[in-house]
Amino acid sequence: MTEQQPIHVIGGGLAGTEAAWQIAQVGIPVILHEMRDLAASRLSPAHHTDQLAELVCSNSFGAMASDRASGLLHEELRHLGSIIIHTADAHAVPAGGALAVDRGHFSQALTQTLSNHPLIELCRDEVTHLPPEGIVVLTSGPLTSPALADSLRQFTGMEYMSFFDAASPIVVGESINYEVAFLASRYDKGEAAYLNCPMTKAEYLHFWQALCQAEQAELKDFERETAKFFEACLPIEEMARRGEETMRYGPLKPVGLFDPRHGNHKDPANRDKRPYAVVQLRQEDKAGQLWNMVGFQTNLRWGEQKRVFRLIPGLENAEFVRMGVMHRNTFINAPELLWPTLQFKQRSTLLAAGQLVGTEGYTAATAGGWLAGTNAARLVLGQPPLTLPVTTMMGALFDFISSAAPKHFQPMPPNFGILPELPYRVRNKQERYGQYRDRALADLHHWQQQNQLTPLRARIAG
Repeated sequence: MTEQQPIHVIGGGLAGTEAAWQIAQVGIPVILHEMRDLAASRLSPAHHTDQLAELVCSNSFGAMASDRASGLLHEELRHLGSIIIHTADAHAVPAGGALAVDRGHFSQALTQTLSNHPLIELCRDEVTHLPPEGIVVLTSGPLTSPALADSLRQFTGMEYMSFFDAASPIVVGESINYEVAFLASRYDKGEAAYLNCPMTKAEYLHFWQALCQAEQAELKDFERETAKFFEACLPIEEMARRGEETMRYGPLKPVGLFDPRHGNHKDPANRDKRPYAVVQLRQEDKAGQLWNMVGFQTNLRWGEQKRVFRLIPGLENAEFVRMGVMHRNTFINAPELLWPTLQFKQRSTLLAAGQLVGTEGYTAATAGGWLAGTNAARLVLGQPPLTLPVTTMMGALFDFISSAAPKHFQPMPPNFGILPELPYRVRNKQERYGQYRDRALADLHHWQQQNQLTPLRARIAG
């Protein structure tokens, strides 16, 4: 009997990790290529470790509730046996209504799980050219190495498109002034999972002016004129420059947050004492020793970050374990190049997933990894590739990136706007989203039965 040739997965981020796991779980060998290697002092411009599925920008996968777009995507992936979501659930930290993880334990657990799988070979090498033969899953991400990017350009005959992405600073919990910062959730709903640093109007205006005037870092090897910001990761200084009030309607929104130092917020006499703006910090690790500055993606020089961010009440003596960084994200023109199965139109044995294909967010990258890995395995087994129902969040997302107008294509996060409308009108938005969810999960269950894909939760535990 001929020995089965392995599937090559290029890139050990969220999409690549998920793809490799799904392939190996049906008995097909995988070689997972990851160029990051601390022993060789080889890292990307944005990563800090060589662990698989390292989370760069944030430790949050988005809202957990299944009547939210990201939460529905979580739930679909749970039904499909996602190793990423399973591990995220196991290493969750308090984050109000969001699924956030202890990012160190999360990536370490995934690295250990995949390294111990008998059918997964983890190769710490840089792939410089697309393999000309065999089944390949390309998940090299938005920071694909220059050599591999050139190979992809030659294969597609097209240039990448790009936008700037950025990560927020992380603060040591012991350095936060808890006489000022307070734990609370908006309107006291759910657990008090965020640390809140309240600002008066004078404090906010002083901070805003300092932020607008702060010195930015140079953009190294890429030019600002040739790229654009992705709105979901807009640097805080760019937001500040858009206007005095912009941050107060964004990450510094004070609505529903009340400073307990000023007494009972329900007392009408205390209405004028509500914060003018609030900076929120989200727990990074299970022990609560590290806190992420929510919405504070930045490209300021590191010295300027320390100077300006210490103007925030409660962070006067903040110690930073990671400063904010900024880098360029690149993506292919998926509508020109991909089918909704995530196969390249030019070569059906080459598949792609993750931010490289124009999906935005951790969970969307995971979903792409699941589909690309599953379809790669099906090609080996002589089975037709799968296309998910467009009424599911996964199906709608991959249908969008493969059919959008190529000229204006931009990265797309999961959202209810890409789902087909309900056959009847539902005025209440919350009720409408709930019905989108019910339809999606019912159609996913039916689709699994049709394709003899039983729920795979047990397969992870096994």
